[in-house]
Amino acid sequence: MTNITDHPDRSVPDPDTKPTLTVQEVARILGIARASAFRAIEAGEIPSIRVGRRILVPTAALRTLLQLAA
Repeated sequence: MTNITDHPDRSVPDPDTKPTLTVQEVARILGIARASAFRAIEAGEIPSIRVGRRILVPTAALRTLLQLAA
């Protein structure tokens, strides 16, 4: 099985350089559809914050979810 960080398009950035990710970026990292990412966020499966109309995912929280070092 391939590790998620082995694929260059799916690596999770460093939270110090990129503190938040868009839903589209999270979907690409996880290898799921954008709609699936929105559903997972709505269900509370992926942590998120809302800034105005934008939904952002804290990079550190995604790394924790994936059990990567933050």
